[in-house]
Amino acid sequence: MKPTHDFEALLARILEESGCETGTIHRTDASGEFLELEAQIGVPEFVVDKIFRIPFGKGIAGVAAERREPVELCNLQTDLGGVAKEDARKTNVAGSLAVPVMMYGSGKVLGTLGIGKHVPHDFTDAEKRHLMIHAEQLATLFASEV
Repeated sequence: MKPTHDFEALLARILEESGCETGTIHRTDASGEFLELEAQIGVPEFVVDKIFRIPFGKGIAGVAAERREPVELCNLQTDLGGVAKEDARKTNVAGSLAVPVMMYGSGKVLGTLGIGKHVPHDFTDAEKRHLMIHAEQLATLFASEV
């Protein structure tokens, strides 16, 4: 089904509000085992192919989907934390945060929402909550397209 929402515009607004330069929206595929890229801003073209389809449990977005909780790296350039892939350094993102997009009350992961800064950054609890609110709104949009 063709998306009826402008996810790139939504992502641009989220990035502006959060003071971030890069972001991704992934949607869970029909198998429930992979995330597929729905929208991205600021991701280098040579990395887009690598993040177009991500298995649950791999990379920051995949781990957020698998754990059903926010996953953060303060400085992706120096500490991959066992979560991010080596190619993640090529994005020039330092501080990054990915949160799951979940169906309210079901625990079903519909996708992920990720943001990043070009400087090291520890995201505050308030910043994480704010991104989770956007993820809840995104879940409503995803569910309306089913």
